[in-house]
Amino acid sequence: MIKKQEIEHIHQWSRTIIGAVEKVFFGKRDVIEKVLVSLLCGGHVLVEDVPGVGKTILARAVAVCLGGRFKRIQCTPDLLPADVIGISVYNPKEAVFKFHPGPILSNIVLVDEINRATPRTQSALLEAMAENQITVEGKRLALPAPFFLMATENPIEFEGTFPLPEAQKDRFFLSLKIGYPPREAESQILETQRRTTHPITDLKPVTEPASVLGIQKTVVNVRVDGSLKDYILDIVAASRKHPLFQLGISPRGSLALYKGAQALAALRGRDYVIPEDIKALVLPIFSKRVIIKPEQLMKGITEEIALGQLIDSIDLPVFKEAAG
Repeated sequence: MIKKQEIEHIHQWSRTIIGAVEKVFFGKRDVIEKVLVSLLCGGHVLVEDVPGVGKTILARAVAVCLGGRFKRIQCTPDLLPADVIGISVYNPKEAVFKFHPGPILSNIVLVDEINRATPRTQSALLEAMAENQITVEGKRLALPAPFFLMATENPIEFEGTFPLPEAQKDRFFLSLKIGYPPREAESQILETQRRTTHPITDLKPVTEPASVLGIQKTVVNVRVDGSLKDYILDIVAASRKHPLFQLGISPRGSLALYKGAQALAALRGRDYVIPEDIKALVLPIFSKRVIIKPEQLMKGITEEIALGQLIDSIDLPVFKEAAG
């Protein structure tokens, strides 16, 4: 049972972080909110969009506001796994090998243009994302807690890139598309970001890693009515036999939607989930977990269109907010 004060604390915590990030990332509050959902569920985020819409600024701003140790990995084809996880260097004076940790051993990691890294280097991230640990010379090292990875990629340019395999896409809790900002937001960008230094340098941490860990433990106790659990299961089951999908949602996907709805409810100041929480997360959580049949892709059917049709085909559960 969650206390009222705990929910109020989470709600205020989210408003503080969103307000801080919005000082440099305008007009996309829903995107920031979904990044926080992933963080509170112990997941990772893939931000996929065209250049210049603020993918890196979003990641950097969230990292600064959350506090903790932050590192950025700029992916290129010559990036090696050792550049990510670290390397042992021989010290001739002490006649021992000393491990020099890589950027992955941080609380928050930004992996910029992840699809420019080779599959060998991408695989070095897989263990860290799935198990919160890395293996160096046969020894396992636990990553700092919390560990949160944000990756960006450009879906338009394919030259010199290495598409992420399905197994790695599934390790991301959710994927986001930022899109172009509204006119008013773009006007703010013109006014505030014409200075010689970016406004992000003015941001300060507004929370700390210990607070994130506490909130993560609280969120799992948000109530989910039985009818809403059945609603999630209906969506997942329908995806596995829907004529548009070659590959439906796995149990990992259904669990992600369940946990994500709990986190979103808490961020919005409730200790219970409502159907709108689930619907709001279907696209970001499922879009990289389904595969559209090739013949449907040729007709212009995208993941967004197919998932929209899937949701429309399932009746919303009869739910009362006082229930549970």
